[in-house]
Amino acid sequence: MTTSVERPARRTAKGGRVGALRQGLTAWLGRPLASFHLLLALFGLLAVIGLVMVLSASAVQNADSTILSTFGKPVLLDSLGLIGFYIGLRIPMRTWRQFSPTLILIAVALLALVLTPLGAGAYGREHAWFKVGSLSFQPVELAKVALALWGAHVLVTKRALLGQYRHLLVPMVPVSLVLFALIMLEPDLGSTVSLGIVLLALLWYVGAPMRLFAVVMGSAAAAVIVVSIGSGYRNTRLSTFLNPGADPQGAGQQPLQALYALADGGLFGRGLGQGAAKFNYLSNVQNDFIFALIGEELGFIGCAVVLILFGVLAVVGLRIAARNTDPWIRLVASAITAWVVGQAAINVGYVIGLLPVTGITLPLISAGGTSIVVTMMAFGILANCARNEPDAVAALRSLGPGRVGGLLRLPAPEPYRPPARRKPVRPSTPPRGAARTGGSRAAAPSPEERRRVHRSAPPTEYRRRSAWRSGHGRSTEGGRR
Repeated sequence: MTTSVERPARRTAKGGRVGALRQGLTAWLGRPLASFHLLLALFGLLAVIGLVMVLSASAVQNADSTILSTFGKPVLLDSLGLIGFYIGLRIPMRTWRQFSPTLILIAVALLALVLTPLGAGAYGREHAWFKVGSLSFQPVELAKVALALWGAHVLVTKRALLGQYRHLLVPMVPVSLVLFALIMLEPDLGSTVSLGIVLLALLWYVGAPMRLFAVVMGSAAAAVIVVSIGSGYRNTRLSTFLNPGADPQGAGQQPLQALYALADGGLFGRGLGQGAAKFNYLSNVQNDFIFALIGEELGFIGCAVVLILFGVLAVVGLRIAARNTDPWIRLVASAITAWVVGQAAINVGYVIGLLPVTGITLPLISAGGTSIVVTMMAFGILANCARNEPDAVAALRSLGPGRVGGLLRLPAPEPYRPPARRKPVRPSTPPRGAARTGGSRAAAPSPEERRRVHRSAPPTEYRRRSAWRSGHGRSTEGGRR
């Protein structure tokens, strides 16, 4: 029988363990490279979960194919994505900023070029990809990173003038509208929404007024409704969202089968590789609806793990932005975090029936060519931002690159140096004839004003002036000039 003396002792011991754990976690988070290591862990976990689930989905759909054709493409794409991650991590942030105007021009040019006969299409889109053999390249994914880098560069360059709408919106909003128009000509509403998240994140974190967001969100909602009503398959998606049971064998099949797969999974799932939805019950399960397959095979626990990872990613990304002193890096980290987490929220939202189907991927989880490579490169840029935190810069430059930096041969980041303030420019001397021609030169004083100033001068100055005007040539000290 437990005595009353033992119970407080157990509570104290339990509270001591919790307090010690909390202190240890706080101390670890206070380390210079904590954000960098957290981001690497999140990146690795999401990438591994995505590769495993894509292989699980592809194994059944390609049962008659060889092992190389079934598993080779996802592994190849992840390998290319790791190269993109290393590029984003290896290139200095200063170089990314200098290259951002060129990158946005390349994105605009590729989006325009994909609308020509050189572009290929699928899934209801006439032009969306450049195909090279079995691989494809979707330029809209590059446009997301380009807008985040270039938009942050423009806003930071004009930060002293952002109180005026003209400087806040121009040229970033017009260029974004050009990107939106080119993407809608493919047509691709889902990618347009993802790109809009980047634009809104840049305006939000730079401190744009709330009334501007009200106007932008209202205009965007109206545009989406008009486009959805005016297009055949978008109108079908909207009506299916409002009433998914109206056409269960047609347009409503995907949303309904996704909900059935989530329900079949239960708490712990049916087991990895044991899902039934991938047997052509749920089309595109490895792309747009892979979250439903996670729920079916890994259950509620698996879905919760994925959601927690994206939630921690949001916290870590904003932590990286808050701990940086470079305003451009802060905007870039915030925009990339908002884009990745926002796109994940939209994908999960339409899988569970809270949003209409838009056809965008779950970052790092869904199968895809360009989306996987570019998203991994964006994670590399975000990890690069983590290495540029002031404490991290000081530690890396004084203590060395560390284990990860030494293994990847990463250079030490440069400390942030705020731009030097410009000295006030002296006004130029007006032209000699400005007073006579009505210029900006002040009018000459009248003889009475000159006489009054002369008399009010100090005695020594008065005698000096008198001696000079009388032509005696003697100074007040008695010496000769």
